[in-house]
Amino acid sequence: MGDQLVGALREAITAGRLAPGTRLPSTRDLAADLGVSRGLVVGAYEQLAAEGRLVSRRGSGTVVAEVVAAVPRQRGDLVERRTAVAPLRPGVPDLGAFPRTAWRRAYETALTSALDADFDYGDATGVPRLRSELAGYLGRVRAALVPPEGLIVTAGVTQALALLARVLLARGTRRIALEDPGPAALRDHLHRLGLDVVPVPVDADGVDVGALSRTRARAVVLTPAHQFPTGVVLAPARRAEVIAWARRVDGLVVEDDYDAEYRYDREPVACLQGLAPDHVALVGSVSKVLAPGLRLGWLAAPTQWTPDLCAAKHDADNGGPALQQLAFAEFLAGGGYDRHLRRARRLHRERRDAVVAALRRHLPRARIGGIAAGLHLVIELPPGTDDVAVAERAATAGLGPLALSTLRMRKGGSCGLVLGYAAHPARAHDGGPQTGHADLTAPPAAKGAKKGAVFVVVRRRGGVGTG
Repeated sequence: MGDQLVGALREAITAGRLAPGTRLPSTRDLAADLGVSRGLVVGAYEQLAAEGRLVSRRGSGTVVAEVVAAVPRQRGDLVERRTAVAPLRPGVPDLGAFPRTAWRRAYETALTSALDADFDYGDATGVPRLRSELAGYLGRVRAALVPPEGLIVTAGVTQALALLARVLLARGTRRIALEDPGPAALRDHLHRLGLDVVPVPVDADGVDVGALSRTRARAVVLTPAHQFPTGVVLAPARRAEVIAWARRVDGLVVEDDYDAEYRYDREPVACLQGLAPDHVALVGSVSKVLAPGLRLGWLAAPTQWTPDLCAAKHDADNGGPALQQLAFAEFLAGGGYDRHLRRARRLHRERRDAVVAALRRHLPRARIGGIAAGLHLVIELPPGTDDVAVAERAATAGLGPLALSTLRMRKGGSCGLVLGYAAHPARAHDGGPQTGHADLTAPPAAKGAKKGAVFVVVRRRGGVGTG
């Protein structure tokens, strides 16, 4: 307890929460408040005084030393920062809703029940129990056809794509197709992995399979359940066409199942992998249901790809953290993941409804695209609008939407904004004092406004600004 007290005080001083000159409670008062012995508090004060962080002054008690500077903690050349998720930033769940208590119980159970052998170097493809639980979950919830031995536990989708890229290149496949518009971060990641990315247009029914055939690519990354950013679902006829294309060219479809569990108007559509496990690699993670920081994901590839992918995983990291994987297996087996997902669906549906209501109130002429699903929606802005400038103005106001045009590889197409709604309470979108928000309207009477300009009204505590 003494170490905990010293550590807590030291961290508060370093972070600046206890500023230089701040007078600390007397040892007697702090001991009474904490319910510990006075000697423990005296020892903590003496330790910090010896470090030069506290100064004891006769008649004025103990204060934080003036020489202690509150500076960000350094990690090499990087400054560690902890910032809140910007309102309207897409792709992030409510991190504050992370089921800490249930996860702690699962972790403690995993720790106490782990065998000595679990702490040794294990199977690089993942803890067997987790692969078994994941295979059952994916079969039950996503209609996937994958045996436990066909699953690889990864450090998120990012690593899964890196493993696939390595094997594709080793097999002589350098060109890979990507939906357009699509995630800019994914496009850049594939480029860095050494692949040549070619765009394939997306319409109201999903990816254009005819255009895919013309790319001469033998691999494609798709988001069939909820396309990012347009929010459309791959139509049944297109699903059949994609599978026929993969079989015709002996190609690979990489199915990114990133937020497929969130569907608010009906049950989520089943994954594509279940229809053609011989040509579809399913990748997913807990990043949208639990938290990206867990770095837990999976890869279910066709059987003929498994040996090469397992070798690539072994070379990459020789396996992930066993206790984390055992805890996730316990969380799945005990129903904690299903319970949290049900709560998250209700929560995110309420927040989507709140954003839609706010858009209809403040942007009545804007078209809201996509189905009622996932963690984001897209709105189309009037033709000629500079959506990049709008997104930059929103960023200045502390908001985090993405400009739709920045997610396109080809020129042209509609302009708009991609809005996330999951990370903040519904009341945060009503213009109240909790957070700022931007009204994006194009009033015809805006004096001096250029054609297609967007008028931004930023409401924040203490005033209103326009631009």
